[in-house]
Amino acid sequence: MVKTVSSESVTEGHPDKVCDYIADSILDAALEKDADSRIACEVCVATGLTVVLGEFDTATDFIDVQAIARSAIAEVGYTDPALGFDASTCAVLNAINGQSPDISRGVIAALEKRDGGSSDKFDSVGAGDQGMMFGYACSETEELMPLPITLAHKLTKELSDARKTDLPFLRPDGKAMVALDYENGEPVRVSSVVVSAQHAPDVSQEKIREAVIERVIKRVVPQKLLKGAEIFVNPTGRFVVGGPAGDTGVTGRKIIVDTYGGAIPHGGGAFSGKDASKVDRSASYYARYVCKNVVAAGLCSKMMLQVGYAIGKARPVSLFVDTFGTGDDERIRAAVERVFDFRPAALIDKLGLKKPIFRLTTNYGHFGKAELPWEKTDAVEAIKAVY
Repeated sequence: MVKTVSSESVTEGHPDKVCDYIADSILDAALEKDADSRIACEVCVATGLTVVLGEFDTATDFIDVQAIARSAIAEVGYTDPALGFDASTCAVLNAINGQSPDISRGVIAALEKRDGGSSDKFDSVGAGDQGMMFGYACSETEELMPLPITLAHKLTKELSDARKTDLPFLRPDGKAMVALDYENGEPVRVSSVVVSAQHAPDVSQEKIREAVIERVIKRVVPQKLLKGAEIFVNPTGRFVVGGPAGDTGVTGRKIIVDTYGGAIPHGGGAFSGKDASKVDRSASYYARYVCKNVVAAGLCSKMMLQVGYAIGKARPVSLFVDTFGTGDDERIRAAVERVFDFRPAALIDKLGLKKPIFRLTTNYGHFGKAELPWEKTDAVEAIKAVY
């Protein structure tokens, strides 16, 4: 039986990703000065306009929001007014407020008094919101990520690299989607590849198609998988107007791109612009860390983990493991509970999430990058020992 799965990725010039990058840049700037900053930064971009919103609670005297936003926009590649959005000339509006005292109380209240007198320092910090978060890992790739999203991210990264080097007629905005056929649970062939690449107005679609296929697609997708695939490059026939001039961007609208490409459910919480007290970000990272270590330990070939939190409470209210028939769910769940500490303060400490590392996560997926702490497999022996 053949099952076809599609996943998509976007370049750093996609308007939603511009917003994510600005938000994570502002977050890192706050954390550089105050590691305990609590930030919820939202950004919206449109033609000639950037709006920064959100709730901040930080000891930092001053965050130069305008300078940080302009620098991030320039890094992405919007430095030409002809694109309709330019780092030097766009308006940057600051609409930041203080964090709600009700939320703050839930995060930093002395829970020892309310929850039975615990003296454990990790019990003293509650979850910054309620909700459920998901983690996932599988043995399809070296990174233990699903192959469709891995290929899609590599395509958009290669598209951006080509723009910055040898295909100067490309512009910052772009997308890629890969449809992959599975037989008996194993990836066997790519059935289609779709690439939409923003471009200069005076370039023919024939030239763009040839360049994207040869310079981008064939460098990324293994030939044995690509053979016989349908390839679509700019299927509308033109992609000149793009970026914030072509579509309003908003922080957090690419949550499936940011995670596993649709391979598993998503709890709904976005990542970028949020400090680690927001468990929809930090607990998702930790859940990935747990799943990756379990799969790397050989206890299963595929694992999804769902964890649920109540705002202001340190310990999760639920923990669910699904290995899709590749492992013993109950034994793995019991081992996970013994080895891993899901309390927000504990996982923040374990992964070093008070450091200004979040700009590294914004583009081309928050998972599968070896340099990120939640991608380490340093708990393999511990999980084996208790399994």
